[in-house]
Amino acid sequence: MDAGGVVVWPNWTRLAEALARQGISADPASLAAADPHARYALDVAEIVNTSTDLHRALEYFNLVLTHAGVPLSDRTDRALAEVREYQRVTNLWEHVPEFVCPTLKALRGQGLRLGVVSNANGTLRVAFERIGLASFFDVILDSAEEGLEKPDPRLFELALRRLGVTSDLAIHVGDMYHVDVVGARSAGLAAVLVDEAGLRANVDCERIRSIAELPAMLRRRTATRQ
Repeated sequence: MDAGGVVVWPNWTRLAEALARQGISADPASLAAADPHARYALDVAEIVNTSTDLHRALEYFNLVLTHAGVPLSDRTDRALAEVREYQRVTNLWEHVPEFVCPTLKALRGQGLRLGVVSNANGTLRVAFERIGLASFFDVILDSAEEGLEKPDPRLFELALRRLGVTSDLAIHVGDMYHVDVVGARSAGLAAVLVDEAGLRANVDCERIRSIAELPAMLRRRTATRQ
């Protein structure tokens, strides 16, 4: 599964505090609500195919602010520079919703092997250790460490080899259609899209609002095959 938008989210309180130091008031809840809209705006085939994850990340935070009603300015640039430095060193994606750990435990309880395949910046593994998620996963692939990033099918194929499973027995769960679904399918995997805000009614894959729906979904799939 993907990391950001699937099992971890940005620490919006940290961004709100950085904005406050620049004299800008922003509610963390408003920033969180703007997050899926920012991701949706970037989830366009032409954008994904002509940019890197790092390039999209720079635009992503501006889009979050815009959707949250925060006008862009030199002050927001300074606040975002502070947050990006934290992201570079520590990883801002450190908020774990309460449903995540119980869901991961349930999936492990079904006998599943779990892996993370993430476009990240080299800090993901340490961040997952820090926030208590690393032990749930058999493999963690950080694109900066591997030298490949989604939607390149080779990153998914590498995850399959390290997990010791074939593509027909694997499902990838992500939050970006043109990154996660397209990439997974190109490597022969089935794909499920996390659509927490219900913005993607027209996609040609199964959608869930959060991974809390996964254990029941996978039980249904198993029952159907029997």
